[in-house]
Amino acid sequence: MNEIEKTIKINGIKTGAFLGVCLLVLSIASFYFITAMAKSPVAFVAIPIIFSFLLPIALVLLFSFSQRKKIGGYWSFKQATTGIFIMFFIAYVIQISGRDLVFGKFIEPDMVTKIEASTITATTMVMQSGKSSQQQIDAKVAELKTDFDNQRNVTIAGIIQGIAVSIIFAFVLALIFGALMKRDPPVYETVN
Repeated sequence: MNEIEKTIKINGIKTGAFLGVCLLVLSIASFYFITAMAKSPVAFVAIPIIFSFLLPIALVLLFSFSQRKKIGGYWSFKQATTGIFIMFFIAYVIQISGRDLVFGKFIEPDMVTKIEASTITATTMVMQSGKSSQQQIDAKVAELKTDFDNQRNVTIAGIIQGIAVSIIFAFVLALIFGALMKRDPPVYETVN
């Protein structure tokens, strides 16, 4: 393995650790905002979009540019995809470990129950403001409760399947970001 490839992998691990910590903080902050602002349906929808989509994309772009800069400003599609995938994988491991295994088990063991209550409150408010009938609201609440019960009763096979899907998704995202972030060095023509 040449020096640039080694540097890309090391930088991918380092930036993945930073990204993972940032995503962990964002997901915990999102949880607290969602549960605190369950009275506002707009905030209930906007906060996850901001904390789970917009800010993470900005962080990924920032860390990807940082990785590329550390190796001289140029990298091929393969190098970009490798560095970004390593960054995504390490970030995923840190975020899942921190949120589900530490935060969800020790700090906030009723995390799913609180999210369920907030979701039901916000959904009910939206449906009431939309003039939905009580039967429609009750049916939607029952559907939400079933979905949350399924989340609580995940099997080992379900966990393994979720991890596999997440890794495949991370690789596909790495391919997309690799295509966007690749930057080949300029080719100069010699004039005789």
